[in-house]
Amino acid sequence: MDATLSSGVVRAGRQAREQFHDARGYGDPDGEGVRFAPVEAAHLLYRDDLGAVDDMGFRAFLASSTCPDLHFLVYKDLRDRGFYLSPTGVDWVGDHGTADLVVYPRGKGPWDDEVAYRVRVVSERATVSAADLGDVVLAVVDEESEITYLETDRPDATGSTAHDAPAAVPGSLLDDRVLVWDPPADLYERGFYGQPLDRDGETVETLQLSLVEAAYLVRHGTLTLGTDGDDGQAVLERGRTVEGDRFDRRLRVYTVLREAGVVPKTGYKFGADFRTYADVESVSELSHSELLVRVVPAGHTFAPRDLALDVRLAGGVRKRMVFALVGENIEWLSAERLTP
Repeated sequence: MDATLSSGVVRAGRQAREQFHDARGYGDPDGEGVRFAPVEAAHLLYRDDLGAVDDMGFRAFLASSTCPDLHFLVYKDLRDRGFYLSPTGVDWVGDHGTADLVVYPRGKGPWDDEVAYRVRVVSERATVSAADLGDVVLAVVDEESEITYLETDRPDATGSTAHDAPAAVPGSLLDDRVLVWDPPADLYERGFYGQPLDRDGETVETLQLSLVEAAYLVRHGTLTLGTDGDDGQAVLERGRTVEGDRFDRRLRVYTVLREAGVVPKTGYKFGADFRTYADVESVSELSHSELLVRVVPAGHTFAPRDLALDVRLAGGVRKRMVFALVGENIEWLSAERLTP
């Protein structure tokens, strides 16, 4: 069975409609025949279901500018996994944002009003804007044509941690941290602020606060630093000296998380800005952290290799990778491995 190519669309007759669309979800009805997106036609050529498209066999068609080869690799992989799917970019498939492929649930097809995944196809060498992620599965094709699927979402960061912080607790501003001498017990045990310098039984004699924690606590009246000027400005200036503009972004994210009932702690050992705890009642009964948070500007562009590394690391320690996109507002973007 042969087909023709015109204006980027492949067309075939009645037999193709019955055999490929009605039975296997390829293409879209076109009168008595059927029309295919180029990647669908390439797959049918690969399977020898179509003989040729304008006298081109599979090799010539895939090598032409008509069919993106990366899209074909992902299309074939998902077909091999038992899915029906439709390429976007043709007028019979609706608007699906930045997605290149619309994947239907197993047992469903383009005639059903259900979508399992919206897939965006990229090379491992490409870059992807954070603004284009959140409702798509990123299909990353590496240099050996292996495909990694990363599911992205826009989650809410919420928790149930509540703590009545004391007021005017004195502390000492050092180079890149603050020490609190003889702190109120609940500041660490219930609020999970800081890290004890040492412990005498169950008593925290000296509490070490990060500059981000200190800036937050000064702003909320819990901490005083005894500086000659404005305590809040003093710790902000120290943070900016240590980290530059990154400090302000991290402080904004820290503040939003705390106010949402989530406790952020350093994520350095995991290569992130924060690890988070959503439900802290006491440090002595602390469960594992749930999220790793990396703070990036709102216009951040991801390299798929770096994104895959973050996701792999988070999954390896049984956490979820979340990116805080800091612009006029803070938006959340999560990413995790997916096996379709």
